[in-house]
Amino acid sequence: MRIISLAAGLSLLAAPLFAWTLDTTASSISYVSTKNGSTSEANLLSDLSGTVAEDGTAIVEISLESVETFIDIRNERMREFVFKVVDFPIATVSAALDPAAMAGLAPGNTTEASFEVTVATNGTEASYEATAYVTQVGEDRVLVASKAPIIVHAEDLGYDEGVSKLQEIAGLDSIEPTVPVAFHLVFDR
Repeated sequence: MRIISLAAGLSLLAAPLFAWTLDTTASSISYVSTKNGSTSEANLLSDLSGTVAEDGTAIVEISLESVETFIDIRNERMREFVFKVVDFPIATVSAALDPAAMAGLAPGNTTEASFEVTVATNGTEASYEATAYVTQVGEDRVLVASKAPIIVHAEDLGYDEGVSKLQEIAGLDSIEPTVPVAFHLVFDR
């Protein structure tokens, strides 16, 4: 019995302590795509999960199957040709946040935070600088929302061939290879 208790205690010490868990129903990531030079459309990625550990290590996983372009056939084509969800169903976003930025705010107050985010998907990784507003919306609830979109280049994540394939299939003159990405993430303690 003593050995079991010791093993359980050691496993708790080895496990990361999560201070915050993503509220999946209140969180989303959005981006804007532009085709034929002047037609821009909002798109969503809404199936997210994530945590922020005590040390500020943040991980958000995005189910790429959840892409919503508001046109069913385009959703299917995005999943198949761009995101390649059969092989890469999840994109992982990681960042190192300042734990004090989340812990030191009084409810109703906002602060600005800058940090690097790393996106791992499609067998590749790319890093971007992000600036966000961190708002303590309740005693145990924090909103992290982009101050300005992050500009993501399709080539950075190996999505450029898929974008070209979409352009060809849809018979478009162009699809912009860069998209502004915004995030609205709510974490509960």
